[in-house]
Amino acid sequence: MESLVLPSPALGYFTSAMRLNGLTNHHSFFRCQKAFFTSVTRLGSVSLTPPVSGTSLGLVSRAAATSLQAAVVSERSSQTAENDVLKALSQIIDPDFGTDIVSCGFVKDLNASVDSGEVSFRLELTTPACPVKDMFEQKANEVVAALPWVKTVKVTMSAQPARPVYDEKLPAGLQKISNIIAVSSCKGGVGKSTVAVNLAYTLAGMGARVGLFDADVYGPSLPTMVSPENRFLEVNPETRTIIPTEYMGVKLVSFGFAGQGRAIMRGPMVSGVISQLLTTSEWGELDYLVIDMPPGTGDIQLTLCQIVPLNAAVIVTTPQKLAFIDVAKGVRMFSKLKVPCVAVVENMCHFDADGKRYYPFGRGSGSQVVQEFGIPHLYELPIRPSLSVSGDSGVPEVVADPQSDVAQTFQELGVCVVQQCAKIRKQVSTAVTYDASIKAIRVKVPSSDEEFFLHPATVRRNDRSAESVDEWTGEQRLKYGNVPEDIEPEEIRPMGNYAVTITWPDGFNQIAPYDQLETMERLVDVPEVQPEQASAATAIPTQYWAEIPAFHSTDTFSVDQWRDQHQVGSLLPLPPLCSRLHQPLPQPSIRHHRPTNRSHKWWSHWF
Repeated sequence: MESLVLPSPALGYFTSAMRLNGLTNHHSFFRCQKAFFTSVTRLGSVSLTPPVSGTSLGLVSRAAATSLQAAVVSERSSQTAENDVLKALSQIIDPDFGTDIVSCGFVKDLNASVDSGEVSFRLELTTPACPVKDMFEQKANEVVAALPWVKTVKVTMSAQPARPVYDEKLPAGLQKISNIIAVSSCKGGVGKSTVAVNLAYTLAGMGARVGLFDADVYGPSLPTMVSPENRFLEVNPETRTIIPTEYMGVKLVSFGFAGQGRAIMRGPMVSGVISQLLTTSEWGELDYLVIDMPPGTGDIQLTLCQIVPLNAAVIVTTPQKLAFIDVAKGVRMFSKLKVPCVAVVENMCHFDADGKRYYPFGRGSGSQVVQEFGIPHLYELPIRPSLSVSGDSGVPEVVADPQSDVAQTFQELGVCVVQQCAKIRKQVSTAVTYDASIKAIRVKVPSSDEEFFLHPATVRRNDRSAESVDEWTGEQRLKYGNVPEDIEPEEIRPMGNYAVTITWPDGFNQIAPYDQLETMERLVDVPEVQPEQASAATAIPTQYWAEIPAFHSTDTFSVDQWRDQHQVGSLLPLPPLCSRLHQPLPQPSIRHHRPTNRSHKWWSHWF
């Protein structure tokens, strides 16, 4: 039996060879492992020898090793095919995120074979209402089919709705809702309910799962504008939760469906009713919940904003100056509550008659809102008798006449809402992250283009909760020395659009608002991870060093040294993927300074 000296045990050599050949995918690993041990078992050629020079060695037949090489080459060919497909798909740019669909993580279940020429994969989008899903499918087919070895392409489209931005502290009924949209005007009679209803049914027509909540207890509009078969809300006797009524696929909840008509009650009671209707309803899994906000900026509006983490708001106004004054109050309220306003709808702008366009209420209110508050999108709705009739008949305009110019405007508004919600979610999810390579917290607040770094210990010491600061005296309970310098966060999760919650190793959950993070002392001279450092770090991760005998304590090594040490010659063509082990990056320095916009007396305890 012709034998070849290889590192033992065989699994250790196999794993190291796989790592050095760049086959780090788990499926690739186990497929090659199965092929290797199948060949070895069939030949019955494995025998162990005593250790030599302190290194455990073994004997494996050249036939078995050749079989392993064939398996590795085959797997590398499969990975090359997959890489070709991914490279082709990376040409498709998501217009919302501004990056390719591969980097966005949309490509799933990829299978590619050069031998058969067959390619199949799934594009998993973040919402079923994605306005560019047909474009994605078409371009994916085109760019993959253009590869010279591809014969057939099978693309499957799916959607995995994003989790709520912060679901642990939400009421049970709201934990499965991905996006909550407020439609507000802060002034009555401007067509806010008309916009809310038609927006909800536009999103449903785009393929999303939608709910509609009428938050106006004093004058609910939903029972008039839609015509569900069951016009009364029901209560689940077991869970004591409210079962929404439904009309044309949209779940509906309104005080008008409670059999009470319109409420005659004081403000605190109204807030309690709204909270109960919203939080105890069985909304189930929804992509979008549209809330028809009541007019004003009082207790009811603030209660709603505190109960639910609003993702975005749509502002409705009319051309009059008086409408602008009230709408401006609402925009400022949302700004203080860190709720981004994504669009302005100017209702009753004009009408056409005798070949001319008339503006009975003047012009410019919507444009003024956009200019003064920087809201990016403005949509104008004309005066149309059909729009008024559809609201009174119980059939939304976008359902009654989906080809009308009004329905087209609502379609554009729906696309805007979907795109802006996706952007906001991405910005919020990446606003505060922990970079373990430099041991720093990276911060980029959604409302700012500035990116900065914070030391984890600094963030922990700046906690302002009752556990860290005495609420009565303001005395600092958490002392500087109580927090170790090498502390690292275990998890960072968004909390609405205004803060993150940070879990520390001691089990403490710290709520860190963006405004507070911007005032903390920052790290300076933060090193950037160079591409060669990143490739070296990922070529052979630390947890795999133990699989490489005689190099446990070595600072650098090369693949050629590996071959020479273990006498593998050129049996396996191991490319020099890494020239050295990843060395720890230099740690950034800390700039100690007081926040410029405010000072705290407890800083004196630390510096």
